[in-house]
Amino acid sequence: MKLRRLIPLLAAASLALPMAACSPSPSASGAGAVAGSSASGTVNWWTWDEKQAESYKQCLPEFEKQNPGVTVKISQYAVDDYFTKLTAGFVAGTAPDAFQNSVQFFDAYARQGQLEPLDDYVKQDNYDLGEFNVGVSAWKYTDGKQYGLPLDWAASAIYYNEDLVKKAGLKDSDIQNLDWSTADGGTFDKVVAHLTIDSNGIRGDQPGFDKAHVATYGSGLLGTNDFIGQTTWDSFVTTAGWTRGDKDAWPTKFNYDDPNFIKTMDYVRSLSDRGFAPKPGEFTIGDTEQLASGKVALTTGGSWSATTFAKLPGVSVGIAPTVKGPDGKRSAMSNSNGNQIYAGSKNKAAAWKWISFMGSEKCQTEASTHSGSFFPSIPGAMDAFAASQKTQGVDLQVFVDAAKNKEIYPAGPYANGSEMGTTLQPMFEAFFSHERNDDVFAEMAKKSGSPDLSVG
Repeated sequence: MKLRRLIPLLAAASLALPMAACSPSPSASGAGAVAGSSASGTVNWWTWDEKQAESYKQCLPEFEKQNPGVTVKISQYAVDDYFTKLTAGFVAGTAPDAFQNSVQFFDAYARQGQLEPLDDYVKQDNYDLGEFNVGVSAWKYTDGKQYGLPLDWAASAIYYNEDLVKKAGLKDSDIQNLDWSTADGGTFDKVVAHLTIDSNGIRGDQPGFDKAHVATYGSGLLGTNDFIGQTTWDSFVTTAGWTRGDKDAWPTKFNYDDPNFIKTMDYVRSLSDRGFAPKPGEFTIGDTEQLASGKVALTTGGSWSATTFAKLPGVSVGIAPTVKGPDGKRSAMSNSNGNQIYAGSKNKAAAWKWISFMGSEKCQTEASTHSGSFFPSIPGAMDAFAASQKTQGVDLQVFVDAAKNKEIYPAGPYANGSEMGTTLQPMFEAFFSHERNDDVFAEMAKKSGSPDLSVG
């Protein structure tokens, strides 16, 4: 299960962190931990991802062969328990030596001094951060130090029911080259309208279409309450000229009041209003089931769902790149997870050996091809992973091309990640359900720039 879908559930765990303010400061523990430290003993590494836990076990024999005297214990906890246990470990001083983290929680842990800076380790080992394809900058804190190594990456794409596209008289190339604009919705709007069918068999672009009785929606729901919109509206709004914050890393405000953002959100909401997309809460089944049932013709989704979509029984699913903007370019956000070391660990040298080994092409290739569930963060490993998946009938070339063509941009780090979710997500929900209108975006921008998101 992916963390990025469960941030509201986990907010309470992160908000408990001020209890741990007595932990050692990260800047005090860096250089001394490297100098004179030997790598030995057992490294405890935690993850919330069951498949990654199993996959990275494949790297252990080679790692332990290269690092005699060092063993690794991998522990996996369900995501709804993971951060509660991690927080409790910080408070008690018993947190794992190293662990998987999400960028949403980076700021909270760094502020409380729970994270070990990695700069001295990188320098000592001549470790090349440039081998990662995306995500390095997301793990650099406001003090200029590097606190994490990219572990995986993710992007979005358009998944579509090939049979419904063909029945509509459209070609795969029509979906592969969709564009859009705030002015008229572009070819995306035209295709979605044509793919929509009411209960009488009338399409959304034909006279007499009944938006109150839709049998198949042209598009899945793009108006989510997710305040970063990674798999839904992000690729639309960023190609319309919007930038997320007043600066790429550690913004002091999110630009929710930008006219391009507001126009995009208005367009996204209009899809449901016109009957071309479901309304919020209309379906109890997920996007893969919607596509398989014929109730939705195309939908946007994360790269982590590619295998699930491709292997749906009884339906042929195509994967297309995200929409092109008015300038003909695409843009998709990658929300990277990363590996970090606990500042209170008694075994930092060995923990570094392990996470840096995980950040090698060989280990990432072995782990990713074993599970088929996550994108490795090193290009060579990604190529091997894509080739492996293709032999199983899953074509990931859309994502490979997006990364190589630099159509992927990293989700920059920001403060108050969990608080942002709990404060802003209900406001998005209110907008898309018509409880609020465009006035909500100025309030969002103001709150996102406030140290205390509950006021402003």
